[in-house]
Amino acid sequence: MEPRGVIFDMDGVIIDSGSTHLASWKQLAVENRLEITDRQFWETFGRPSREIIRLRWGADLSDEEVRRLDERKEAIYRELIRGNVPVMPGAVELMRALHADGWRLAIGSSGPPENVRLVVSELGVADLLAATTDASDVRRGKPDPEVFLLAADRMGVAPARCIVIEDAHHGIEAAHRAGMKAVALTSTHPPCQLGDADLVVSRLGDVSPEGLAELLAEG
Repeated sequence: MEPRGVIFDMDGVIIDSGSTHLASWKQLAVENRLEITDRQFWETFGRPSREIIRLRWGADLSDEEVRRLDERKEAIYRELIRGNVPVMPGAVELMRALHADGWRLAIGSSGPPENVRLVVSELGVADLLAATTDASDVRRGKPDPEVFLLAADRMGVAPARCIVIEDAHHGIEAAHRAGMKAVALTSTHPPCQLGDADLVVSRLGDVSPEGLAELLAEG
């Protein structure tokens, strides 16, 4: 049988990181005498940090200043979650069930590699993963499909045999543009904003290897 793969977005799917990311953005803004509102944060949640910085701080920032702000923001975030990673209920259990059923697993994240390594290490799931991809691996962020296509390639799974689990519209769009099925988790956005997904669930406990196999078989 051709291998099957599941690609997990990290923030909002494996970890319930929204409130911590919001806190880190607000701390960064205060340090730089700016403000980021809750609404502004949620409008861009899941996009690469450097894109958000140019959007909120100004498109004319130098690459060096964008890099400095990005690295500081992510350092704040890691300080906040280290030793207390807010794992999403059912995430590790689902990963273990899929792995036991023969699925190949990957993480396809818009975050930096340091964040992915920290989460993978603290959750103890490295042995379950065939691949990880992050912002350092790609030139274009979601909704571009690059991050998911690279994850599929690293897993050795054809895109048409992959399912992406996402929490945001731009991630669902990226999955579909990659030729993959998309499961939407309503952890950060309401169902009305995720209706283009192939399946919408309110919790990861509603996802099973059998259900994903049926979704994949629908063609």
